[in-house]
Amino acid sequence: MEKDFFVPAYLQLPPGIFLDKIEEAFSILKECSLCPRECRVDRTSGEKGFCKTGVKPFISSYGAHFGEEKPLVGNFGSGTIFMGNCNLGCIFCQNYSISHLGEGVETTFERVAEIMIELQNQGCHNINLVTPTHQMPMLLKSIKIASENGLRVPVVYNCGGYESLQAIQILEGIIDIYMPDFKFWDSEMAKKYSKAGNYPENAKIILKEMHRQVGDLITNKYGIALRGLLVRHLVLPERIAGTENIVNFIANEISRNTYINIMDQYHPCFKAFEHPPLNRRITKNEYAEAIDFAIKAGLKRIDGVTTI
Repeated sequence: MEKDFFVPAYLQLPPGIFLDKIEEAFSILKECSLCPRECRVDRTSGEKGFCKTGVKPFISSYGAHFGEEKPLVGNFGSGTIFMGNCNLGCIFCQNYSISHLGEGVETTFERVAEIMIELQNQGCHNINLVTPTHQMPMLLKSIKIASENGLRVPVVYNCGGYESLQAIQILEGIIDIYMPDFKFWDSEMAKKYSKAGNYPENAKIILKEMHRQVGDLITNKYGIALRGLLVRHLVLPERIAGTENIVNFIANEISRNTYINIMDQYHPCFKAFEHPPLNRRITKNEYAEAIDFAIKAGLKRIDGVTTI
């Protein structure tokens, strides 16, 4: 679906409601339940939970990114901001220096807002918040500041799929593009490889809520994403991720028009070498099987794949 004229959701939200949402988001940090891990620590008093993050933005890097999905990249790139730390514990994380080792610097809300404007001024088609879950309140405040200083491109919530329903509901009317992972179908696999046994049940709820808010992905006449849901799924060796069940769920309970990127770039990182079969890349046959599962499920918009 194409749309020529578009105003981001955060520019349509009444200022008072935006401020109320920011206040509600920060209140969660007093007994933190921003994600299903529910550490219940008081981050406003200096306590830190699983994500090891306080109450100020913690950023690893930022810049125009050309390795994202085509509807995000366009000609001038996706304006990515990589947030430091993570609320998941994936032993195979390809960005483990950021997520596990805490690579990054603490900064101000105003500086994050400036970065958003800088990326927009470079021509980036969107602001792509990578691993935002544990820093959602800080990012909301930064978006508000940026919106008052000329930000006008869609904001992408590029998350791991391990979100609390309350947090995602707060984001309604602010985020235009949700891009969650759906990592695991089986809770035992999620517990073993990401330290999050309740991941699958939460991911199902969250994807439904995200789709309720923004619907299927829509683009402008140039194919640039404006609003909607874009799901990522990383294929893992020996069906560890549960790809067949995941694509069937998306097709039957979300939408067959869901834009999905079934990713083939898995390679062993961090502690994966110690956990066969994660100590190897996936095979061509494993990836072909995953694509076949998606096509048979009836999904119509598979990144890089032409479907009838």
